[in-house]
Amino acid sequence: MIMSADALASARTGDEEAFRQLTDPYRAELQLHCYRMLGSLADAEDMLQETLLAAWRHLAGFEGRASVRAWLYRIATNRCLNALRDKKRRIPPTPVPPFSPPEPTSHAEAVWLQPYPDDLLNAIPDAGPGPETRYQSQEAVRLAFVAALQLLPPRQTATLLLRDVLGFSAAEVAQMLATTETAVKGTLQRARATLDQRRGDEVALVVPDSVQERDLTRRFAEAFTTDDIAGIVAMLTDDTWLTMPPAPHQYRGADAIAGFLRASAAWRSGRRFRLLPVRANTQPAFGCYLPQAGESIAYPAGLIVLTLGADRIHAITRFLDDDLFARFGLAPAI
Repeated sequence: MIMSADALASARTGDEEAFRQLTDPYRAELQLHCYRMLGSLADAEDMLQETLLAAWRHLAGFEGRASVRAWLYRIATNRCLNALRDKKRRIPPTPVPPFSPPEPTSHAEAVWLQPYPDDLLNAIPDAGPGPETRYQSQEAVRLAFVAALQLLPPRQTATLLLRDVLGFSAAEVAQMLATTETAVKGTLQRARATLDQRRGDEVALVVPDSVQERDLTRRFAEAFTTDDIAGIVAMLTDDTWLTMPPAPHQYRGADAIAGFLRASAAWRSGRRFRLLPVRANTQPAFGCYLPQAGESIAYPAGLIVLTLGADRIHAITRFLDDDLFARFGLAPAI
């Protein structure tokens, strides 16, 4: 987007409307960038506000040698790096399950992860992949990608996002991170290698909002809300993962997941989950509700995001953070 010289001049005199004219076109994509960096929707919202406040305060020092967009990304990236270095960053407490779950297959390395509403993604114009990008825009917001980013050193995360997702040149990234192009190239190589190793073999995911996606999502919802564990297992791949951020325990494979679901059903003693459909990270999702014993009103009980292939479920991620419901426009009770 071409910068308006008149808007910049007016903003420098304290004109807030002119400043919004300069920065509003980038708000949604800047928040998504902060989310990719931090893995947290709540932190991304905070970092966006910090970025805009810093831009407002330092507008007089903006010389116009880079675009407004690149300047804002420089501020946002460095604010996120500061947040990742901050030992006071609020990490959610590990939830204590209300029942004794079976032994997990493994424990997660990173539990600091939240889903991202598709409604916010829809506000970002799709300019298509640039010549410097390596990842498609849809792939670069999926849960598996964002989760893998959280396991990289922060500067590797920043470099990979700026180069391979956003398409900034090595020279631009070096300027943003106050380093050299040679250092950027080395950091990027290490980030790519680590990310490729951690993500493992990629699966072909179902096309969003396709007939296949709608059918598999409907069948999962029916089985999940009726405690049809056999029906759920029939939809899983041999290596499907069930994870529950911020809880660290993970279950892999049909047998392990079925064992967890049976323990959950026994604890609920006939109470059934209710689901409301939403979308997160371009994937089908549900707000999950559960009534108290003897009550007809159901209350939030986690947000479920499904990773789907053509005819199977590859991952079930249930976020145990009921504060997410308001951000997804979900009711506090049904």
